[in-house]
Amino acid sequence: MQQETYDFIVTGAGSAGAVVASRLSESGRHSVLLLEAGPPDTNPWIHIPLGFAKTFIDPRVNWKFESAPQPTLDNRRLYLPRGKTLGGTSSINGMVYIRGNHADYDEWRQRGCTGWDWDSVLPYFRKAQNQARGDSEYHGTGGPLNVSDQPRRFELTDAVLAACEQAGVPRNPDFNGAMQEGCGYYQTTTSNRRRWSTAKAYLDPARSRPNLTIRTGAHATRVILSDGRATGVEYACLEGRRIAAARREVVVSGGTYGSPQLLQLSGLGPAEHLRDMGIDVVRDMPAVGSNLHDHFNTYMSWRCTRSITLNDLENSWPRKIAAGIRYSLFRSGPMASNGIHAGLFTRSDPRLERPDLQINLLEWSTLERTRDRVISHRFPGFTLSPVHLKPDGRGTVRLASPDPLAPPSILFDFLRTDYDMRAVVTGIRLVRTIAEQPALRPYIAAEIAPGPATQSDADMEAFVRQTGVSNHHPSSTCAMGTGTNAVVDPRLRVHGVGGLRVADASIMPSVVAGNTNAPSIMIGEKAAAMILEDVAA
Repeated sequence: MQQETYDFIVTGAGSAGAVVASRLSESGRHSVLLLEAGPPDTNPWIHIPLGFAKTFIDPRVNWKFESAPQPTLDNRRLYLPRGKTLGGTSSINGMVYIRGNHADYDEWRQRGCTGWDWDSVLPYFRKAQNQARGDSEYHGTGGPLNVSDQPRRFELTDAVLAACEQAGVPRNPDFNGAMQEGCGYYQTTTSNRRRWSTAKAYLDPARSRPNLTIRTGAHATRVILSDGRATGVEYACLEGRRIAAARREVVVSGGTYGSPQLLQLSGLGPAEHLRDMGIDVVRDMPAVGSNLHDHFNTYMSWRCTRSITLNDLENSWPRKIAAGIRYSLFRSGPMASNGIHAGLFTRSDPRLERPDLQINLLEWSTLERTRDRVISHRFPGFTLSPVHLKPDGRGTVRLASPDPLAPPSILFDFLRTDYDMRAVVTGIRLVRTIAEQPALRPYIAAEIAPGPATQSDADMEAFVRQTGVSNHHPSSTCAMGTGTNAVVDPRLRVHGVGGLRVADASIMPSVVAGNTNAPSIMIGEKAAAMILEDVAA
């Protein structure tokens, strides 16, 4: 094996890893190797806002994971798209910019994660951001990450938001400001009507730095551990297996599924499981790959009376051609937006202190949505998607094989408690209330899913078990904390191992109440700052 040496090695160029590598190399004083298993982000669909409908099932840029059969969901396997390219999932996601609730971070602090309360993380959200609305108490300008308003207003979106207000949900002009609850338009990680992934935001400006090496097609297979310290990384590439040595630290940023998998392959994880896989146990760490926490999602769809949905684009070649021309020439038209224009945050029970439901408007409806294909209805349609933000259930990520190139085994624990099911059913009933309001009634021809025959709690619960899915916001498999149920400490150092940190959504003690891309970028910013502080100390 060939060997090379760097100050820092970062495994994974995703939402957090790209940030860490860019910031560590910024001063020019430290040499950094960034390993990414996927290809460069040259796929043209990555950069078109509506292109995420294509990358959602594209194996060239998507790991296309599947869960193990889910006992509480009629033993179905859930499709789990994850980015496999520079920028990671920030290159294939829906681009919605949401930070979560302020109380999420204060709760982290209450669990012993010093320095992760809302007041402590806000500066890193602001540091990352270049907010189109300008600088304010909650938003920053001049940062690498462009955050923009929707390119225009949309007829169906305005009708849904008016219906929300009629149903008693107040307007909220900024979900990332003083309060989260309410309904409104989403902001997105876009710039000039192009996707603004962490590859665009952080890696493109850094590519010319002589101290930063970005290696694609390089799959990290093992962290090399010697005398209780991480000393390097073994990785697979076209040329075979290579070893890179780290003078200072290895930063694992493989995401909620990839990071625990790499640690387990390296001998850090539940001892019995590692032995079953034939892997030498370096340190028995039961929390590695445990505590998987994700949002649970259902899709409710309606046939629309007007040809103003993205179904109408998908089902018409003349419209597709016209949309392509408009976007190519003017960066306008349906391809210039993400199709997820608005949503709302609310509580399933008024006694709760903060929102536990998010309802997204998707300006399309689907007949089939799997890991292999997405088929729109042949008529105009739209979807309102109730998402449970605070499930009680916690799952696991384990090795399915000692082969480092094999996908991990992923098991959720959705609908663990009565509360989990009640919250989802409450979301379904609220969505129906919104659909019945005068502002939206003219746009609805019929309810498609679950359909008007589904009325009782028992029928709704059956619908949830038959159709509910992950909302693709996994977290917490390398959870931060101070006890035995944690993998990293509040400075993201792996407990009991020197020179090794984890920086991505897997370190969240619990999933935040909202989309996880913006918090992952914040984690990358804060991780890099802490690493540089520790190096200088």
